[in-house]
Amino acid sequence: MPIIDSAFRPAWWLLGAHAQTLWPALFRRRIRLNIDWERLELDDGDFLDLAWSGPHDAPTVLLFHGLQGGLGSHYIPALKLALQQRGYRTCLMLFRGRGREPNRLPISYHSGKTDDAQRVLEHIIEASGRPPFAAVGVSLGGNMLLKWLGEQGDDSPLERAVAASIPFRLDRAAKRLDSGLSRLYQKHLIDSLVADYRAKFSRIVSPLDIDPASLTDFYRFDDQVTAPLHGFAGADDYYRQCSSRQFIPRIRVPTLIVHARNDPFVFPDTPPEADELPENVWLEIPQRGGHVGFVGGRWPGLAEYYLEQRVAQWIASELPAR
Repeated sequence: MPIIDSAFRPAWWLLGAHAQTLWPALFRRRIRLNIDWERLELDDGDFLDLAWSGPHDAPTVLLFHGLQGGLGSHYIPALKLALQQRGYRTCLMLFRGRGREPNRLPISYHSGKTDDAQRVLEHIIEASGRPPFAAVGVSLGGNMLLKWLGEQGDDSPLERAVAASIPFRLDRAAKRLDSGLSRLYQKHLIDSLVADYRAKFSRIVSPLDIDPASLTDFYRFDDQVTAPLHGFAGADDYYRQCSSRQFIPRIRVPTLIVHARNDPFVFPDTPPEADELPENVWLEIPQRGGHVGFVGGRWPGLAEYYLEQRVAQWIASELPAR
């Protein structure tokens, strides 16, 4: 069956969606890794920072972080370490503006910007003579990954992929984040996006005539910033073109999607149904887990983090029977 019965069991002391979401972000001990930095210059005059770690002669797993994330996101070093322990080398692509320096152009990144991922893939093939073995995307990065895999279809050279905590439908995610306690996540992320907007356009001239103080929710930000900067007619056009759910039926790479039913970034009915999943896509959808949480363990001091171990196990193991 395309729907996997998840082995994840939430910690009894973190049963709620918000507790699962916030615990690792606020309390998880950060993992320190040795990072090899690389700057990839792009044809349009901009650049991407790549954060490499793991054995140099090992197969590569390409990683994509979430909105306003990066190497400091609690899940990225954890994924890197879990994959390294399985014998892989990882390459984190920092989206434009999320690297060690602000990017040079007015454009930035968004949920459907797959051309930068494609360029990194080509760069890895040019440098090593072989493509990455797998790719892993989380949240916004997972939406982008699923869209990219669908666009590639049979042409993708990847052997495996995993996407976690996906918005699936960007219009619905924007509405979910503008409701209830999820507005706290929206405020945190919008404040960060607006701060980055102000910082960038204090150095270069903005092509937009907007008041950043008026950008108080995702729809306004995407309608007035994301869409016009990246060639969309507005937020609705951006959401329509870049939501990943419509691309899933075209995916040909064996792909695992891990998503909690109680993810506070999306409505419970947002994930795809079983009949939308092609032959080589599996959906693991536990009832609990929050957004990039998936915290288990008997006691707070002995917390166990399911996601990175599940990702590493999926990439390293034989595919399950369909």
